[in-house]
Amino acid sequence: MLQSMTAFASRSGQTETHVWTWELRGVNGKGLDLRLRLPDWVSGLEQAVRTAVQGRVARGSVTLGLRLTARDSAHNALHVDPAALTAALTLLARVEAEAARQGLRLAPSSAVEILAMRGLADSAAPDPDTGPLLAALTADLGPLLDDFVAMRAAEGRALTTVLCDHLATISSLAETAARAAEARRGQMEDTLTTALARVLEGAAGADPDRVAQELALIAVKTDVTEEIDRLRAHVAAARALMAAGEPAGRKLDFLMQEFNREANTLCSKAQSAELTRVGLDLKAVIDQMREQVQNVE
Repeated sequence: MLQSMTAFASRSGQTETHVWTWELRGVNGKGLDLRLRLPDWVSGLEQAVRTAVQGRVARGSVTLGLRLTARDSAHNALHVDPAALTAALTLLARVEAEAARQGLRLAPSSAVEILAMRGLADSAAPDPDTGPLLAALTADLGPLLDDFVAMRAAEGRALTTVLCDHLATISSLAETAARAAEARRGQMEDTLTTALARVLEGAAGADPDRVAQELALIAVKTDVTEEIDRLRAHVAAARALMAAGEPAGRKLDFLMQEFNREANTLCSKAQSAELTRVGLDLKAVIDQMREQVQNVE
């Protein structure tokens, strides 16, 4: 069964010291683009999360965020990074000195504004031993990924139904094209015979054999048998990929290019209103299918 790259899952948990909420989102992407928004003071968390996600997700643009806060008031108090504070005050003094040198007056900076500077204050104080917290978080990550993969599978089942319908339509149109091409055969023969007679009458000294060869070449160039056969083969290949139970998005995307190439060639060789109509219908359904394939893992 195909997997969709679009899904969402969230999960909350807690220990005696912390509470947290996970949020995991996925959309379509060319490869696996994993974006993590995690507190950096939990040692080993990023690597553990990255390994876990990569073990369950093969493709897609995936964003995983964790909101983590301490439960008691002592841990919820603001903690200021002394080194960051010193650097911020030094920078402010430098800016004010340069402004004064250029004759500019700056409004005084308040303590609240300074504390709001990025990286200066943190509401979750680093714990010297984050091992127990890391174990609790990684244990909670497994069920989160289960929910995420389950939603991708549910979306994949819906995608499979849509893609199977598109393939059935393409297969039906290919057979319609085959019948239209066969019906066109007699008309093409009459057209080419008339053209040959017209050329021989209007071109004194023309080599009948050479003219016949040129007309035969035209007939070959307008033959759509190979295009129809390749459309049938592509339908069979797409169905096999969808039934394989492996990530198939990239291969299906390549097949869509092949489908579109055959439909374009069919239209260019049509030489009849019916074949042209079938070719345009093929292009429309192939384009619809291609849009759905973009979401397949």
